[in-house]
Amino acid sequence: MALAFCGDEGNSTAYNVDHGVLNNGCFVDALNVVPHVFLLFITFPILFIGWGSQSSKVHIHHSTWLHFPGHNLRWILTFILLFVLVCEIAEGIVSDGVSDSRHLHLYMPAGMAFLAAITSVVYYHNIETSNFPKLLIALLFYWTLAFITKTIKFVKFCDNGVGFSQLRFCLTGLLVVLYGMLLAVEINVIRVRRYVFFKTPKEVKPPEDLQDLGVRFLQPFVNLLSKGTYWWMNTFIKTAHKKPIDLKTIGKLPIAMRAVTNYIRLNEAFEAQKQNKRSSSPQGSRSIWRALCCAFGRPLLLSSTFRILADLLGFAGPLCISGIVHNVGKGNNTIRPQTKILGVFFISSQEFLSNAYVLAVLLFFALLLQRTFLQASYYVAIETGINLRGAIQTKIYNKIMQLSTSNMSMGEMTAGQICNLVAIDTNQLMWFFFLCPNLWAMPVQIIVGVLLLYYLLGISALIGAAVIIVLAPVQYFVATKLSQAQRSTLEYSNERLKKTNEMLRGIKLLKLYAWEHIFHSSVEETRQKEMTSLKSFALYTSISIFMNAAIPIAAVLITFVVHAHLTTKADFSPSVAFASISLFHILVSPLFLLSSVVRSTVKALVSVQKLSEFLSSEEIGEEHDKSSELRSADNHSKYQAVPLKVVNRKRPAREDWNNYSSHMRRPISITEADDFCVKITNGFFTWTPEGPPALSNIDIRIPQGQLTMIVGQVGCGKSSLLLAILGEMQKISGNIFWSSCTSDSETGEDVSSEKESPIDTEFRKRGSVAYASQKPWLLNATVEENITFESPFNKQRYKAVIDACSLQPDIDILPHGDQTQIGERGINLSGGQRQRISVARALYQQTNVVFLDDPFSALDIHLSDHLMQEGILKMLREDKRTIVLVTHKLQYLPHADWIIAMKDGNIQREGTLKDIQKSETELFEHWKTLMNRQDQELEKETIIERKTVLERTNLRRTMYSREALLKDDEEDEEEVTESDDEDNLSSVLHQRAKMPWRACGKYLSAAGILLLPLLVLSQLLKHTVMVAIDYWLACWTSAAISENTEPELKNCSHGQDFNHSPYSKVFSILCCLGIVLCLVTSIAVEWTGLKVTKKLHSSLLNKIILAPMRFFETTPLGSILNRFSADCNTIDQHIPATLECLSRSTLLCVSALAVISYVTPMFLIALVPLAIMCYFIQKYFRVASRDLQQLDDSTQLPLLSHFSETVEGLTTIRAFRYEAKFRQKLLEYTDSNNIASLFLTAANRWLEVRMGSKMNRKIEGVCTSIVGV
Repeated sequence: MALAFCGDEGNSTAYNVDHGVLNNGCFVDALNVVPHVFLLFITFPILFIGWGSQSSKVHIHHSTWLHFPGHNLRWILTFILLFVLVCEIAEGIVSDGVSDSRHLHLYMPAGMAFLAAITSVVYYHNIETSNFPKLLIALLFYWTLAFITKTIKFVKFCDNGVGFSQLRFCLTGLLVVLYGMLLAVEINVIRVRRYVFFKTPKEVKPPEDLQDLGVRFLQPFVNLLSKGTYWWMNTFIKTAHKKPIDLKTIGKLPIAMRAVTNYIRLNEAFEAQKQNKRSSSPQGSRSIWRALCCAFGRPLLLSSTFRILADLLGFAGPLCISGIVHNVGKGNNTIRPQTKILGVFFISSQEFLSNAYVLAVLLFFALLLQRTFLQASYYVAIETGINLRGAIQTKIYNKIMQLSTSNMSMGEMTAGQICNLVAIDTNQLMWFFFLCPNLWAMPVQIIVGVLLLYYLLGISALIGAAVIIVLAPVQYFVATKLSQAQRSTLEYSNERLKKTNEMLRGIKLLKLYAWEHIFHSSVEETRQKEMTSLKSFALYTSISIFMNAAIPIAAVLITFVVHAHLTTKADFSPSVAFASISLFHILVSPLFLLSSVVRSTVKALVSVQKLSEFLSSEEIGEEHDKSSELRSADNHSKYQAVPLKVVNRKRPAREDWNNYSSHMRRPISITEADDFCVKITNGFFTWTPEGPPALSNIDIRIPQGQLTMIVGQVGCGKSSLLLAILGEMQKISGNIFWSSCTSDSETGEDVSSEKESPIDTEFRKRGSVAYASQKPWLLNATVEENITFESPFNKQRYKAVIDACSLQPDIDILPHGDQTQIGERGINLSGGQRQRISVARALYQQTNVVFLDDPFSALDIHLSDHLMQEGILKMLREDKRTIVLVTHKLQYLPHADWIIAMKDGNIQREGTLKDIQKSETELFEHWKTLMNRQDQELEKETIIERKTVLERTNLRRTMYSREALLKDDEEDEEEVTESDDEDNLSSVLHQRAKMPWRACGKYLSAAGILLLPLLVLSQLLKHTVMVAIDYWLACWTSAAISENTEPELKNCSHGQDFNHSPYSKVFSILCCLGIVLCLVTSIAVEWTGLKVTKKLHSSLLNKIILAPMRFFETTPLGSILNRFSADCNTIDQHIPATLECLSRSTLLCVSALAVISYVTPMFLIALVPLAIMCYFIQKYFRVASRDLQQLDDSTQLPLLSHFSETVEGLTTIRAFRYEAKFRQKLLEYTDSNNIASLFLTAANRWLEVRMGSKMNRKIEGVCTSIVGV
């Protein structure tokens, strides 16, 4: 066949220029080649030769600086341009297929334009990332020339009568619009950046994130193509295969995605809700929902848009397959177009889409876009959920910092409830936001699916759809029961974890008393109750899995039987049948998601309600108008009430104080106030606003720079008085004020007494107070970090504090000295050690005021005396620091500069010891008797202590001699360890790259000899029946088509009435058998899961409870509990369903590949390279995904631990004024967890995009090979 640019030379029309050169179609097409050749000629030398020079590049850490205006619009327009050009190439090839000679001008210019469009976007990307905008002038000329030449072609089409009925006319018009818009984008870049035609170009700087070497999450900064394909993750995935991933590898979050940024956004939304609606409950559920939508609604809307587009593109698959099968059945005969203008044929869009090859290409692009939009929707939704979770966690933490102590002390709110709020409810909201786009996408998917089924099958499609819709309430009922069973399982699981926690915390006592079997039986008893609930959960899960698999089969069966027997002259071709099956499967997907979305919505509503209750709880310093009014209305009240303000925590507005009546204040002179550190007048304090006062008639003053002791009987209110001074109790009436020397220097306020009024002095904001609580509170950190407590390390002072608290002997016996991790709540320390570390923290701080709440309670007399002499008297009092000491050790009263005696919540006496001796003789004599008794105990313990010291000395000598003998051996071991580091690293990398076949084998072997073969056999039989159903449907439709297309070979009456009965009976039997096997497989999977989970938990419990004490001393309690909680929950509820999904997907893929390879052996040629690519993709992904999953889990534990630490040590943190430092730590922990979650999400999307594109190529190859055959 002749090949020429304008066709055969005998074709005079192609070379006719009698009516002008521009009226010749071939010349106009040749003219359209000029801009593309120009661009390729200009840009290729710059891209491949001159790009080695780096002099013009801006040196930033990542070459992802996208700073030209209209960047995303340019990429979108370029993608649309490429698609239109592909259609133009295909239209030229199809329309030229009926000619005797080939007219290259119909598709070669489009091919050159396609190459030029790709070159333009590559050229633009390199210029943008290197910040050399002057080179964009080449693209300005290119878009101008392309727009002009394409406009000339469009005008000539109009002049020659070419209209919208011809596809080439429409494509040319689209290209004119696209080139014009790209030209406008280029002009806008010049207008904004002023790089040409202006004297002073606009200078721009890279964003702060790209200048930070630590920011490695580049999804917000890369171009649109890299965002859609996650191309920037390639380097990260390769690096993960070479070395393990840690927090240093993943770096920091971008500023816009950090927890503090999202918290500010959420807080602004909350403030806007408060201003817009002055309601009695500004933290109500509705206000929270409005704030969440206001703060995070936009990305959720974008995700929903992506999801709807993906679902609509998903319908292209059944339609294209239907068209391909239909056209292949007709032999794919090319329709000869009737329109011939300018010497060439023009085709319509209908003629264009009747070509099977065109449909195969369109199917590939549709599925590619569908996967891209779907993954983009998933990513945006998950990213929004992660940002939302970080913002809510930060808001919860800030609320904890302001939480009233009475909420915790009175049992209204526990640390466990707060941790559940952080760990569970925030994740429920995150997953709700992830599933939220389905709320809008599901109705669209259902409506479009039903309409397409009606278009293909008519009224019978509505019957099949009705089956699915009627069974939807049954699915909802099953989902409700499943949720109830899950809730019941959770209750029993919490009870089991509570008993397990008690058992592990007292494991040493259990082993000493040999009570292991008793507690083992108790846990097993609760586990049996949980297993009963798990059986219900497994039953409803198996029903849900069965219905999801069986409903499409039942709908297809009913639809095809009705369509074949009740519809006269029904189109029962293979194209209609298999397209309908695909549509039914698409239609079931939203109904399957409906139950998940409903459950997630209900959980989110409950979580928001719990969050609302928490955010509405009382804060420290809140005003209780109602209780105050009740008290003020009571004329027989024992005390005078004023609106409650804890004024020492936060400086109130001056106009608020001016509204109080003057008789409610006792005027204090500035001079008097400055003589004392703290002063309380007429103080009444309570723990709850409705309760009676715990402290009454408090009138005390604490001297500055002196030692004040608070003494009294147990329960008289000594600790409460300290907390009242710190502002932790609710103040009913009275005044608290601090002297100027104790004000908080960090606030930056001028607190000089010269500029303050008496009222300001009275309610002055206090500063940091070194506070050691009666119940020691320790961080999950080293001994050194617990003592320094965020303060700069001073070696000399640190050593002095260690000596004063007698901690050196205790530090010497720790495994790593003062660098030993104390552990959760200091469980590996004795009560006295924890008490002394808590006191050492207070001694180490450089604060003017020190509060010590009964620091001798867990110490013997000898240690108490040493701490009193060396720590309190020598380190603190000699340093002129104000000390408030609560104690029962009356022998230390002679050292006190000021004594406060308490009784029954009242001040019994205040003054020096001599004052009390003179005025309260009876009280002094009582004290003297107690002091003599304690002195006698001190003498006895001193004698015992001397003997103990001698024994310790001998023991220490023995230990030192033994250590000297072992020192050389330890050095040799260190050398061996260093030499084996590289081998260990290589072995770790090898283990990371291996599949955990051993763990899989253990799980499956735990199922037993009978269940495992039943599970495998049922799955094989089910998929064999599924293949048989498709095969019999193909035979049925082929026979029906053959009967209808060859009536002349048979009697006329037989030819018109095809007998569907034999085929429909066999089809019905196969479908019913498939439904039964679906039920068997679902039950087998869940039954297997139940047996495995029972056996594994029993084995785990036995191993743990019989483990030696060394295991519990070296393993954190949280890690052990995590095995019984999160891991057991995964084995109980998630692995069985995942196993069913894995086996179903694997067998479905294998059966599909086998059938396709049997029908089309050419497919095997394309399968081999794709299989190799898939192998390497999963090999690299598996290693990175496992590391990221472990990192996600490991970063969540410190976050939850920080919350529990803060709740337990809230009083200490607020006393030290360390709220800001702990908030900063919270932000760091949250960002670390979020960056790991985001990288894991990006890695999953990276895999989905690549595996989806591979499947699209397989589908395209199959369709093309089928057409070719």
